[in-house]
Amino acid sequence: MSSSVSQIGFDRFIQLDWAAGALRVRAGIAALDDLTGLLDASHVGLAAKKKTRTVLNRLWLEPRQDLVQFADRGVQIYRQEPGTSITALTWGMAIATYPFFGKVAEIVGRLTALQGDCTSAEVHRRMAEIYGEREGTRRMTNMVLQSQAHWGAIERMNQGKRIVRSNEIDLHGSAVAAWLVEACLRNAGHAMNVANIDSAPIIYPFALGSSTSYVLSMSRALEMRVDSTGNRVIGLVN
Repeated sequence: MSSSVSQIGFDRFIQLDWAAGALRVRAGIAALDDLTGLLDASHVGLAAKKKTRTVLNRLWLEPRQDLVQFADRGVQIYRQEPGTSITALTWGMAIATYPFFGKVAEIVGRLTALQGDCTSAEVHRRMAEIYGEREGTRRMTNMVLQSQAHWGAIERMNQGKRIVRSNEIDLHGSAVAAWLVEACLRNAGHAMNVANIDSAPIIYPFALGSSTSYVLSMSRALEMRVDSTGNRVIGLVN
């Protein structure tokens, strides 16, 4: 994974309502002017708004070519089930699109797995080990943590020094659960053990619900197989 800050990409705080606005535009439910109005009301400067739009474009409006069909499947889920968690949909796009966002999520998930909390200093230290000890890494990590807090995944206590995991969002074995697993696989770049999917740190805010096998069987983009050691693994359909 590159340590170049220029490749981090997720360099802005993204409110959930902005992401929801971008999703609605892609779903054909809202106009681009509606999203522009949201951003105009929230941003003081043109440069800040432009940078925010860049992130929103990559998430929903203009995803990478290799993620267009994945994004479209997320949009289809949203159209068919309007009550689908916006956090889950945006989280899936974020971890599939931005390795940096995914790594922060994975680290927070691991550190909070046992006690339910950790310090922001621990997260920053782990990220610095991967991306380098530089101000850009620290600032971008803060942007991701601030976004994850606004999306309801964590609470930042003691002026942001302590991170507390929020209650899991139960996806009840719905279509978005399988789609979120696909996002995990796209982030990882390889097949994953079915037995470990439920507890994958990168999707720590969510409970997939139902039986894992049933959830995964809901997606035509995924295939389950047995590896050379006899474990059931899940991967992307080629």
